[in-house]
Amino acid sequence: MDSTTQDDASRRAFWTKQMEAGYAVMQRVLPFPVDDCGEGLADLRAAAAAADVEMRFSASPIADDVDRVFFIREGLADDLIAVAQDMNRRGWVLKLEDAFRSHDMQTRLGRKPEIFDAIVQKCAWESGETTPPPDLVFRRAQVLVANVPKTGTHMSASAIDISVFHRGSDQEVWRGGPYLEMSECTPMRSPFISGEELKNRLEITAMMEVRGFVHYPYEFWHFNKDDALGHVVANRTRTARYGPIDWDPQSNSVTPFADPLALLNPLDTMQTNIDAALERLSS
Repeated sequence: MDSTTQDDASRRAFWTKQMEAGYAVMQRVLPFPVDDCGEGLADLRAAAAAADVEMRFSASPIADDVDRVFFIREGLADDLIAVAQDMNRRGWVLKLEDAFRSHDMQTRLGRKPEIFDAIVQKCAWESGETTPPPDLVFRRAQVLVANVPKTGTHMSASAIDISVFHRGSDQEVWRGGPYLEMSECTPMRSPFISGEELKNRLEITAMMEVRGFVHYPYEFWHFNKDDALGHVVANRTRTARYGPIDWDPQSNSVTPFADPLALLNPLDTMQTNIDAALERLSS
């Protein structure tokens, strides 16, 4: 076996191990107790302006022509603004890539071509099959794009996706890949990134965690707090206070999902989506 083949095999083995570990975490999240506190959402753009803190916000739509919603639970907003202030003092700027997602937004994201095609490509590479098995794509999507409301903590308004930039420039604090990297470099402690890139990841993580946000080990950009996923990852046993919600922005009132375990994109449609992805990838 030549060095290229050995490297590919080690990358594939790492990817599979990490994705299976992520899937196991999600299975622990499903039965975890949640008693939503009913807290409303805070406007993070307004909070940043009020605190005179420098932050950036993604301008790209989340899927189709749907704009991102930079709101988070009111009880988390001050902590996030404090992180942004810490980063400014460090010479960095926190960029919010994503925050709250509605049921519709998360559903659309799960079949967004840019994301779904990348997952299908990785599953084909992992399985060695031109058309990867639907159940494999389903398992990997559970880890990378959350196909169940309870595991999709953006739907609880308790999660954020972030990038970080050097203050006064457009240079990103490089973490071994851009936001929404879908590869063996995606897990937080991937051995396939440089020492400097890992250092950046861990320093950013430390700044988030000192304010109580928990890093998701299988995506280096995702952090959440006080929801079932955060408690499982942090090995906490107390009931989580944030669960998936419908949000009325007019009244700033929230309603917990009646069925937080209902699949957003069911398995029986996965093959159709895979076929569409393969057709796009081959064109």
